[in-house]
Amino acid sequence: MTEGTGKLETTDEADRPPVGASVWERDLWDHLTGHVRAERSLLETYSAIARETQSKAFGYLVNLLLEDEIRHHRMFTELAGSLKSEAELGGKAPSVPHMDLAQADSAAVLEATGHLIEQEEQDARELHKLQRELRDVKDTTLWSLLVDLMERDTEKHIALLKFVKKHTGR
Repeated sequence: MTEGTGKLETTDEADRPPVGASVWERDLWDHLTGHVRAERSLLETYSAIARETQSKAFGYLVNLLLEDEIRHHRMFTELAGSLKSEAELGGKAPSVPHMDLAQADSAAVLEATGHLIEQEEQDARELHKLQRELRDVKDTTLWSLLVDLMERDTEKHIALLKFVKKHTGR
């Protein structure tokens, strides 16, 4: 689905399985592309519900879900494209880059990662404090829910950065 248009874009080339793929690669390709195809319908359903509901709150929340689902759809598409690029050995750079963290300037990556983890941990503390301040309105507004979602995103950000830290300089 492209932003703003509500349309899903696919190409015939992207839907073709990788030439010369192993059995494992073919099975993984089928799983990834099957998920992409199935999710197209889900994206259209989310979009229709968000457009048609009379509840502004429900529409707002469904649009948040839709944003996540669009990102998931893109990541599955990128995974399938990367698998195809790897299997065909065609020289085309995969959408999902190779794990090159060990080849990067380890000191610079670790310094940046440490700084970002500190920032995310500070953000987590601030969000936790804000969540306590919203206790009185948690059942009458969407605010507490949104802060909860941001707390979960912050946890995800920290996990991602810890992954980088773990795999840098190996």
